[in-house]
Amino acid sequence: MRIRKRLEGLAREALWDCAAAFMIAAGLSVFAAGADFAPGGVNGLSLIIRHLFGLPMGAVSLVLNGPVILVTYKLLGRDFLLKSLKSMVICAVFMDYVIPFVPPYHGNQLLAALFAGAFNGAGLALIYLQNSSTGGSDFLILSVKKLKPHLSIGQITQIIDGSVIVLGGFVFRNIEAVLYGIVCTAVTTAVIDRIMNGACSGKTVMIITESGRRIAAEIDRAMGRGATIMRATGGYSGTQKDAVLCVCSHRQIPQVRRVVQGLDGNAFVIVGEFTQVYGEGFQKLEEN
Repeated sequence: MRIRKRLEGLAREALWDCAAAFMIAAGLSVFAAGADFAPGGVNGLSLIIRHLFGLPMGAVSLVLNGPVILVTYKLLGRDFLLKSLKSMVICAVFMDYVIPFVPPYHGNQLLAALFAGAFNGAGLALIYLQNSSTGGSDFLILSVKKLKPHLSIGQITQIIDGSVIVLGGFVFRNIEAVLYGIVCTAVTTAVIDRIMNGACSGKTVMIITESGRRIAAEIDRAMGRGATIMRATGGYSGTQKDAVLCVCSHRQIPQVRRVVQGLDGNAFVIVGEFTQVYGEGFQKLEEN
């Protein structure tokens, strides 16, 4: 049974790796290369080298990853690097042997930058959610993330990719290459943060009511969500009421409203959004 679960886990990881590799390779080869701009990172550097010397991007990215692996090995750990090597190889194979069969997009450059960023961001987010990476600047990005946890991965990506984007402008001899590279990186940043935060995001609901226990019990019965009941005192009136705190998914908010309306139509309800929620009913804390 354990072997079967392990094999299923490996197959699921490989499937996600292939989906992510296809999106990353498509963003790079179909859109960025077709529009003559570098999106940043080691993959962007590989695109520049291909433009200058005609070398395959996947193979070049693997070679460029070598020194970065040596620098970040101790900080990121053996298990993470082994998973990342698997993702790197799959991405390289897709870049050199799968995506070349897809014709490059030579249309509007702005559209190319937008789609390159969206594909690249979605692919990278899928890789990151598996606690893996595609190597290169990803290793540097995640290393900085460990040292500076208050920075989002998207923000760090934007900072590190800037140098490669500027280099691409010189190589392609076009200031627009820099501008489109910036657009691409901005979209990549937004998509990464949206997918990664959305995977563990939720809504927090604070209900000020005289029927706290009944509302908490009904929320548990109807949605399987726990709630915390606290005593609250009105700042002006001085009256004592229950403050029910509940964290739920976005789609469960209408159910919470119906529960509260049915039990206490005079309740005061505050709904806020959290970008990261961990624990029972959401993503496990150790998966972060």
